[in-house]
Amino acid sequence: MLNEKQKYNVEELLAKATKPSADAMKLHPFYRGKVETVLKCTVRTFNDFAIWYTPGVAAPCRAIQADPELVYEYTNKWNLVAVVSDGTRVLGLGDIGPKAGLPVMEGKALLYKYLGGVDAVPIMLDTKDPDAIINTVMLLQPGFGGVNLEDISQPKCFRILDTLREKAEIPVWHDDQQGTATVTLAALMNALKVVGKKKSEVVIAFVGCGASNVACSRLIYGWGVDPAKCFMVDTKGILGKHRKDIEMRKHEYVDKWRLCQVTNAEGREGNIPDAMRGADVVIGLSRSGPGVILPEWVRTMNKDAILFACANPVPEIWPWEALEAGAVVVATGRSDFPNQVNNSLGFPGIFRGTLDVRARTITDEMCFAAAQALADHVGDRLAADMILPNMDDWEVFPREAAAVGTKAIELGLARINLSYEQLLEHAHSMIKRSRDLTHTMMEQGFIAPAPED
Repeated sequence: MLNEKQKYNVEELLAKATKPSADAMKLHPFYRGKVETVLKCTVRTFNDFAIWYTPGVAAPCRAIQADPELVYEYTNKWNLVAVVSDGTRVLGLGDIGPKAGLPVMEGKALLYKYLGGVDAVPIMLDTKDPDAIINTVMLLQPGFGGVNLEDISQPKCFRILDTLREKAEIPVWHDDQQGTATVTLAALMNALKVVGKKKSEVVIAFVGCGASNVACSRLIYGWGVDPAKCFMVDTKGILGKHRKDIEMRKHEYVDKWRLCQVTNAEGREGNIPDAMRGADVVIGLSRSGPGVILPEWVRTMNKDAILFACANPVPEIWPWEALEAGAVVVATGRSDFPNQVNNSLGFPGIFRGTLDVRARTITDEMCFAAAQALADHVGDRLAADMILPNMDDWEVFPREAAAVGTKAIELGLARINLSYEQLLEHAHSMIKRSRDLTHTMMEQGFIAPAPED
């Protein structure tokens, strides 16, 4: 049970939770967007235009024509990511369309630059056709070093990612899947250390079977958790071989049907409370709460329970309710509670490392390396309320980048061979430069100060 000092003031927290939305409505029109194009080369006089444009630019064009790999040396392709979305599964908002989804993709580009030193461009597609999205990304390849798929609904998001990972010559990443899974795995690694449980023995209930939790389960099972002991719950109940509704659409819901075969060996049926009974861990990535997970269900979990309630914008259960019900480690997706499990801790460093070695793809092994680096960075600060670094602990991103780049080299997926130390130093300098540039622009007034309340 929590004592009075540990209790949360619900009214204050709810008021605090609404403030970012109010501020966003003031500041988005004030700045009219969050990212812009700035020059990275000198313009000493107008004569320099003859170098950067015609006639001088013809020389690097001919060089790239003769050796296409030189595009990485002569242009910004080496550091440029396209953030591609159709706006069909935006945050907790659902299918709001490409125009309404643009503020989110601009925000993603901001995080790429500030946290990873990566240049990113939001590209909103006015189509829901998965084949059209695949074809568009394939056509965009020449100008970008990588692609971040974002906020695309399931089940098409799985086919889009799998197809592009197979066909594209540049790395393609779906952050809702791979990013969330990587950070969740890192959090699980450390949470199990806190409670002293082994990955091979734990029972996990995955609440929600969208793109995020399907990817989380894949990475967690690949890490060594036994899927046969685990349960997955969608809107119609626990997955298993008994789910004829999924079997009838198994060609559409390929991943769900596969999970029906490998999880829930005991054939348990029911819903969320039935899946949570006797579980060591609950990973919630379902619908916004509270009340999606109830305290009485937490009490049926095993001793020293771990509960990740990561729905946005409100967790499936309030952290204080979960703690009072007996959970030892509780995490959410929010920054105003301890243990924020957020994919922003992953993708900037992961793509930094991927780009720095010109990796052809981003594999699960590279995600494992990133998760381990993220988990290890906590060090001796590890505690029940400190299972992951905070996002302002920016030194974690270069370490993730170096770990990912090293793994890509080890797997034979990299076009550049650098040591861990070289990758760490380069990532550190790139990220520091980006942060320093932003702060300098603020100090000198090139980024206007936000208006006072």
